[in-house]
Amino acid sequence: MKQENYIRGMIMIILSAFFFACMNVSVRLAGDLSSVQKSFFRNLVAAFFAAIILIKNHTAPKVEKTQWGSLFLRCAFGTLGILCNFYAIDHLLVADASILNKLSPFFAIIFSFLLLKERIKPAQAMCVILAFVGCLFVVKPGFENAHLIPALIGVCGGLGAGIAYTMVRKMGTHGVKGPVIVFYFSCFSCIIVIPWIVFHYQPMSLRQLLTLLLAGLFAAGGQFTITAAYTYAPAGKISIFDYSQIIFATLLGFLLFAEIPDRYSLIGYGLIILASLGNFLYNWKHKD
Repeated sequence: MKQENYIRGMIMIILSAFFFACMNVSVRLAGDLSSVQKSFFRNLVAAFFAAIILIKNHTAPKVEKTQWGSLFLRCAFGTLGILCNFYAIDHLLVADASILNKLSPFFAIIFSFLLLKERIKPAQAMCVILAFVGCLFVVKPGFENAHLIPALIGVCGGLGAGIAYTMVRKMGTHGVKGPVIVFYFSCFSCIIVIPWIVFHYQPMSLRQLLTLLLAGLFAAGGQFTITAAYTYAPAGKISIFDYSQIIFATLLGFLLFAEIPDRYSLIGYGLIILASLGNFLYNWKHKD
């Protein structure tokens, strides 16, 4: 791998982390709307851009029947992940919600073992355990945490994303293209919540609508840049830089909402990032 491509990949994945942090902040700025309604408009924008990519590249949205089950699981658990993440963003510090969602790679390791029969190496197991110890510091189950339920929902968001990423990995090995997966996921996540939108729609101001559309644009920007990052360099070489999102989320949370994480959360951030660093170094050593 050329050093120039490595640097480009690193820059792209950091830019992606910034876009996703901005998406989370935009979701919070949209105000007192349901997580379902927020996710609908976010995914509507994503579906629009995914469709444009398919049309531009003359790619047919075709998926072999053998992969329909995996596609459904990706869509269902991806939707669950977004709904839980958006709920957590509205009820926790932005940085706390972001770090809990970043548990997804560790859930992906577990579900790759359970569903894809991929072996978990001892070093990976230690990283998973360390990450979940860090998770306990963020969730704070024994410290009279008034936000325990939103924190647990945030963990569920990471779990949903982890299963979704596992299914993406499985479909990728069977030749299903990324834009096709994004298109079906975005459409599914919009269609599945339409009944809720019909019966529980909350009127929005122009500012709220524009903020949600902006969240969708940031999400699209994040998807495009992370895809570009992995075309320049393999995931095992640059994935650690994705955790720069926690730095961006902490700074934006402080600047826009005067949020300051407590000492337990900071310890949790450190442990989860340390676990991610350990997993990153393991992948770096064992992959070309």
